[in-house]
Amino acid sequence: MRPLMRPLPRSFYDRPTELVAHDLLGKILVHRVNGEQRCGRIVEVEAYVGPHDLAAHTSRGLTKRTQAMFGPPGHAYIYLIYGIYHCMNVVTEREGHGSGVLLRALEPLCGLSGNTRGPGLLSRAMGIDRSLYGADLCGDTLFLTQDPAPQPFEIVRRPRIGVAYAGAWADAALRFLIGGNPYVSRK
Repeated sequence: MRPLMRPLPRSFYDRPTELVAHDLLGKILVHRVNGEQRCGRIVEVEAYVGPHDLAAHTSRGLTKRTQAMFGPPGHAYIYLIYGIYHCMNVVTEREGHGSGVLLRALEPLCGLSGNTRGPGLLSRAMGIDRSLYGADLCGDTLFLTQDPAPQPFEIVRRPRIGVAYAGAWADAALRFLIGGNPYVSRK
């Protein structure tokens, strides 16, 4: 997959988080590493709509860890879970809002080896770690782009995974996935 790929414009991210989450499905995540290109089609995401969303890291306010989530839209918020897995969120909406979309699963397209079903495995396969914290997704190293050959698909909504601690927010249908795609982490 070597067609000219341009990053999505900042205006794509500067919209309501649920819309961005919905529209990320089918887009291509690209990471250029050591002269090689890794690419995958986004097939599953979760929206975290701001500090009032008790499942969002920003519900605890602005901290050193969440600083990127409160920053301008179109940047990467990357964090470590279980001490071993990096996860990547795409920062959405206006600066100071504290919202983003977690990338949960990719369909491998180029330069990827290993499992991409789950946010930690996706990041490992893509070579994404904390060194990319706050990366500008409108740059040329780590970015999202349009699929050069998009196919129609059904979008399915489900509750998010692993946020039982968030009270009523745990049941919010803020996980979006491409129906029937074999690379989705969980049906």
